Amino acid sequence: MAAISPQKTATDQSGRELGPRALQTRRRLLDTTAALLDAQSVRDVSVVDIAREAGTSPATFYQYFKDTNEAVLVLAEEAADEIPAVMEGMAGAWEGEAGLERARQLVEAFVDHWDRHRAVLLVRNLAADEGDKRFLRVRQKAMTPVLGRLAEQVTEGKAAGRVDPAIVPQAAAAALGAILERLAAYHRELELVGVKRDDLVDTCARIVLQTLGGTAPPA
Repeated sequence: MAAISPQKTATDQSGRELGPRALQTRRRLLDTTAALLDAQSVRDVSVVDIAREAGTSPATFYQYFKDTNEAVLVLAEEAADEIPAVMEGMAGAWEGEAGLERARQLVEAFVDHWDRHRAVLLVRNLAADEGDKRFLRVRQKAMTPVLGRLAEQVTEGKAAGRVDPAIVPQAAAAALGAILERLAAYHRELELVGVKRDDLVDTCARIVLQTLGGTAPPA
């Protein structure tokens, strides 16, 4: 899992800053939570399970987190911190073979990001959809920069006459974001029924490029 960002100061439930040993314990609890989420439903993951697998006690868990949801929220925050790296390939022209490659890089980076954090991100989205404002906020933190950049590209495409004037950039970006999330979340299931990952990535990349007003060479 991702290391704690050096810009952030981790504290216990009383608000005290954590020292090196406490940070290691907290990290172990977070990594154990993520591993258990990969193996079973969040509803089946208990504090007792996490503490036992981490080699500590429930009392120790509660020194750092109020409940399992709070631990998952921290993991979701850490995943959101990776988004700038996911977006690195979005700068530049979206035309021709170079534009298609840029779109492929975006889709691949997004899918890889989900593969690293799939269980946590599924819980994040479910909790956000159910109205948990904490998880909604962290989902927005992750997706807003991506949607903003996509909307900018659609706007540029409209100005250049490459995109239908009736298309609303923010709506187009939201649609692309939904496609990216669904593909990234469920590509494994599609691969099980015979749809190759490379085909999924290439097709999604071409949809992204067409929506942004870029042109791609034939497949």
